[in-house]
Order: sequence, then C-alpha cells, then structure tokens
Amino acid sequence: MSEWIAFISNVGFPVAITLYLLVRIEAKLEQLTTSIAQLAQSIHSVKE
Repeated sequence: MSEWIAFISNVGFPVAITLYLLVRIEAKLEQLTTSIAQLAQSIHSVKE
C-alpha cells in the first residue's frame, strides 16, 4: 500500500486514476474480443 501512496505522490492523482482505468478497460476489451469471435463462429455455423 505504501508503494501506491508513493507512486500517487510522485506522478499525481489524475495519472494514477488514468492508469488504473486503462488496466481495467483492457481486461474488458479482451473479454469483448473473445465474445465477438465466438459470436462470429456461431453465426457462421448457423448459416451452414
């Protein structure tokens, strides 16, 4: 926890929040990409 406090005091609160949100969004984008690929496969199999 003290590492986070030192990091925030060095780079600033807005930068720390931005990095946190980017990390969270990246995981969601990975899930979305996987879901879209599965949907494309499902649509392709239904067409056949």
